[in-house]
Amino acid sequence: MFYCRENELGKLKHRYDDNNFECVVIYGRRRVGKTALIKEFCQNKPVIFFSALNATSQENLEGLSRAIYEYKNPELVGGDAPIYPSYDAAFQEITELSKENRLIFVIDEYPYLAKAEKSISSRLQHIIDHTWQNSQLFLILCGSSMSFMEYQVLGYESPLYGRRTAQFKIESLKYREITAFLPKLKPEQLSLVYGITGGIPHYINKLAVKNDIDAALLENLFDTSAYLFEEPENLLKQELREPAMYNSIITAIAGGASRSNDISTKVGIESSKCAKYIQVLLDLGILQKETPLTEKPGRKTVYAIKDQFFRFWYRFVPRNMTAITSGRIEKVYDKAIKAHLHEHMGLTFEEICKEYLLYYADDLPITLSDIGQWWGSDKTTRKEVQIDIVGKSADNNEYIIGSCKYRNEKIGVDELELIKHYASVFGKGSKYHYYIFSLGGFTKELLECEKRGEVRLLTLNELY
Repeated sequence: MFYCRENELGKLKHRYDDNNFECVVIYGRRRVGKTALIKEFCQNKPVIFFSALNATSQENLEGLSRAIYEYKNPELVGGDAPIYPSYDAAFQEITELSKENRLIFVIDEYPYLAKAEKSISSRLQHIIDHTWQNSQLFLILCGSSMSFMEYQVLGYESPLYGRRTAQFKIESLKYREITAFLPKLKPEQLSLVYGITGGIPHYINKLAVKNDIDAALLENLFDTSAYLFEEPENLLKQELREPAMYNSIITAIAGGASRSNDISTKVGIESSKCAKYIQVLLDLGILQKETPLTEKPGRKTVYAIKDQFFRFWYRFVPRNMTAITSGRIEKVYDKAIKAHLHEHMGLTFEEICKEYLLYYADDLPITLSDIGQWWGSDKTTRKEVQIDIVGKSADNNEYIIGSCKYRNEKIGVDELELIKHYASVFGKGSKYHYYIFSLGGFTKELLECEKRGEVRLLTLNELY
């Protein structure tokens, strides 16, 4: 089944119907659903689908030749295909085939092909400029290497710069979108699945939740034979030359190191070298750089694990590795993992609340231009304060100040008073609008404050 991505699918179909030449770049991290989107778009359309290999130039030329042969001879799929003498010859064949009708030509995992055949981008540039731009060919270049696609395909110095007609960066699903995969689950269960998988369709499918998330975790993640058990390590090995070093950096951040110097010290390498590794993880979307909203990057900048699945895995798998490998994890699951899920979900709940304000709330008091966190020093108490959500208006004069509490107990008036004080420490705008999000609901007194217009209160159920 194909779920979500209706927006991207609609735009691709619109371009296809125009019958003009297209060079569409589709990229995003592995497992996010790029190939599934392309295959859904290509259904019932003439298509040459070539998935490049992490192999030699000759092996990839053979693969491309086979893809062309199978398009021309669908009844002979799997047979011996004649090999074209060069990529130019293969592309010329595609040119001839595109004269017959509208033809889609997909190069999946394009970075593998570009690594194997250094001249491929220049060859594509030449044939686009001199032949394909006046044709009906619909070219799709797809890749999982984020930095390569952004710098070597979309970047100014790339031979392909200016040749693309559209680009799609495929992101993980938003929290509401996973309901399509698991329509029978309740909001608290859905939010936990989001906190485990990060909205990556492939991980949602592999977790295979039916009704019991605990059972799904024990069977499909906390088991040495499970696909998800080794997924972070496998992904690092696929993407990076020194997976052990990157693993150490992610482990350090998962263990509480957040500033560049702290991370480099914990890993045991120089700060400048560590910064380069961190940048690669930022490019891959595994880490994120955070700075208090309204402030420029500087000494307050911290690093965190952005990818929810990586954050979950590094929180629970390494520390329970002995129990998992010895087959005893089920006996300690309640104390070692289940008892800490609410704590893990704190940051996930903040992301859910931000997504709600950005994409789903239709009655906001301001038009949001940016949203994030803010932290700083309270000069009166000489303590650090942190605001879970700060959303600013386009004129930077009005702000949403939000608090997110993933707890089963009801939240009271004291939380409203606290975020009002934090807003005074923030002290950036002339008007503040207060929001409190809660798993367990609110006290009668706080609900009365909402009736008076002092605060907007939202439970998890109301976010779905």
